[in-house]
Amino acid sequence: MTLPRSDTGTYADDDVVVVGMAVEAPGGVSTVDQFWEVLHAERETIGRFPRDRGWRLDRLASLGRTEGWRTVSDAGGFLDEAAAFDPRFFGITPREAIAMDPQQRVGLRVAWRALENSGIDPESIDGDEMGCFMGAMITEYGPSMSTVNEHNGYQLSGSSLSAVAGRISHVLGSLGPCLTVDTGCAASLTAVHLAANSIRLGECDWAVAGGVTVMGSEMMFVEFAKNNALSVDGHCRSYTASASGTVWSEGAGVVVLERASRARLAGHRIHGCIRGSATNHNGSGAALAVPRGESQVRLIDRTLRVAGVRAEQVSLIEGHGTGTQVGDPIELNALARTYGAAASAAGTRVDVGSCKSNFGHTQAAAGVLGLIKVLACADRGELVPTLHADDPTDEIDWDRSGLRLVEKVRPWPAEGGVRHGAVSAFGIGGSNAHLVVAVDEKEYARA
Repeated sequence: MTLPRSDTGTYADDDVVVVGMAVEAPGGVSTVDQFWEVLHAERETIGRFPRDRGWRLDRLASLGRTEGWRTVSDAGGFLDEAAAFDPRFFGITPREAIAMDPQQRVGLRVAWRALENSGIDPESIDGDEMGCFMGAMITEYGPSMSTVNEHNGYQLSGSSLSAVAGRISHVLGSLGPCLTVDTGCAASLTAVHLAANSIRLGECDWAVAGGVTVMGSEMMFVEFAKNNALSVDGHCRSYTASASGTVWSEGAGVVVLERASRARLAGHRIHGCIRGSATNHNGSGAALAVPRGESQVRLIDRTLRVAGVRAEQVSLIEGHGTGTQVGDPIELNALARTYGAAASAAGTRVDVGSCKSNFGHTQAAAGVLGLIKVLACADRGELVPTLHADDPTDEIDWDRSGLRLVEKVRPWPAEGGVRHGAVSAFGIGGSNAHLVVAVDEKEYARA
């Protein structure tokens, strides 16, 4: 189904728009402006492993000496305030807060800030049917629930993935649909997709949506050391020939969504419009965790049909770009067959990038951080570079692909007053998500 809209690009009353957003990311980033400053300054925020989490760092350092295991670099992206939380501010007892997965704490905090960013008082929501859709993954926080300890009684709700979204709705007093989504690293973009559809279907008038990852253990580094998919040098080299694997990171992002008519009535600033989104699965044929180009092509085509947007209108793609030698070329070839082919036919190129080169792979939060990056670029009319892009992969023919990596800060021109961007996210369970967003200069004036 193609959604109705104005040919001028101005958002129709029933279009779903973004009216607020908030982030936390490695490098002390706690605002969208700080997020943008890292991107614009071409900074990388990867640091050493935290020394205050009780992780077996000696074991990690020794893995590479065992046959069949990759060396684990002392590198990742970590939130400065992952452990910081004021439970009484949110009406939570300190004993319960200790048992809460930090993903619940950070997700709640970032959702609160996103509401404030939109001009909505979080304390005014009690009894409202706001939707809440959050992406999250298991990260092994705290002791086993089968062990008798001082945290029993709070551990079930504290460690449940359902409570990542449930905690937000509970604290705010929201009565609308509430879902935690686990589609692996596609989780937050899937959550935004579900939230937008819920609004269109009338299940709720508005929603918060996004995702969060805080690593409660070193499990992801151990698992990917065995899979030989960790970066050997501690840098996430998205789409490059020297890419050797990904760098795991933490992060959180939340957007506030509502219909354009509601936003205008309330006087909310509209950051952009969710033109369309879609999800699918890779199916069988390869290993579960291996992406499939054909599925990505189908997903992009479906998203464009739903969005009512032509491929050549999209001028920026925030890709998944994990820096792996298998996944990145598959993704680039799918982008070349869709957006790249349309751009070549029109005599142009479509720009591709990934903020994982700045912040590392924030896992369940990756998709929504990509969306916030695209909105921030459109707001400022500038493209920001993908780091390490002086060494593009030779797995595609860049000259004929219709794609190009963004290698430096440069203007992002609007076509007919509108900038269209796309965001991709793929999960280890085979789930894929894609979204097309539009930012109309007539609808958005920076405050």
